[in-house]
Formats: sequence, C-alpha cells, structure tokens
Amino acid sequence: MRLLAVIDMQNDFIDGALGTPEAVQIVGNVRAKIEEYLARGDRVVYTRDTHPENYLETQEGKKLPVKHCIKGTFGWKISEKVAEADCPVIDKPSFGSLELAEYAAGLTDLEEIEVVGLCTDICVISNVMILKAKLPEVPIAVDASCCAGVTPQSHANALEAMKLCQVEVR
Repeated sequence: MRLLAVIDMQNDFIDGALGTPEAVQIVGNVRAKIEEYLARGDRVVYTRDTHPENYLETQEGKKLPVKHCIKGTFGWKISEKVAEADCPVIDKPSFGSLELAEYAAGLTDLEEIEVVGLCTDICVISNVMILKAKLPEVPIAVDASCCAGVTPQSHANALEAMKLCQVEVR
C-alpha cells in the first residue's frame, strides 16, 4: 500500500493570505494525484497548518507576521478542490508534523510515501525530513508538479535538498 501525504493545501496558501500563482497552478495536479491514489485503494492523509488567534505573538508569527491558517477560518480549511471527506486530517502547529510520521509508521503494509502540497521549501521539506528520519527504509517521493514554494527558486532549492537526502523527486 502507498500513502499520499497532502501537505497544507489550504485556502490561505493557495490564493489567500500567503497564496501564489504557482500554488494556484498545482491544484489540478494535486486533485488528479489524490484521485489516482483513491482509485487504486491506497491511502491519502492531509496536514493542515493550524494557528491560534494570537499567532502574531508566537515565535513563528514574529518571524512571519502575516496572519494565516487561523483555526476555524476559511483560510485554514483545506481547499474544497482537493478535500476528501473520508481521509484523515492532521492539524499541525508548525512546519513539520511528528503526528504525520507516527500515522505513517502505524501503517503495517506501507510500501512508499509520496508527498505533495505547499510550500515545498517550508512545510513539504520539513515533513519529508521527519518522515525520512522516522521511516528510513520506506521509499519517499515528492512530485514536483504537485508542489509549489514561496518562490520558484526556493521550490527548486528544496527539491535539490530533498534529492540529497535520498528522496526521489518526480
């Protein structure tokens, strides 16, 4: 069984507070990838960047002073264009999710993990590295056409960094 981890495909990261044209452009690719996994009977799990109302007072908020993904807001929700009601969602308070790695580690028949989503250079790479550390013998891949970074250059840099850490970039 293969696992697709869909990282932070939330309204604020697509076309909201921190959206980019590149993020908007990958939505169709991500939707197609999700449909491919579900049609095969594989698993799909989502992460959702989740911040409190006082986000600007947090360490992250002081370094990135743009309110985004505030729990319960429209921007916090996974885009309806990629959301699947029957798939688990893991809320994460920071870039990477230890809970996602625990979820993946609990799948006894796991053959591969593929990671897609936003942003390649922050949350995607963070989650890929945590997954790789937790499950060093499980192949991990990233579909570059289903990811977007803060900038095209930082997206490319993150993909290269993941390649160096034995992650297959497709």
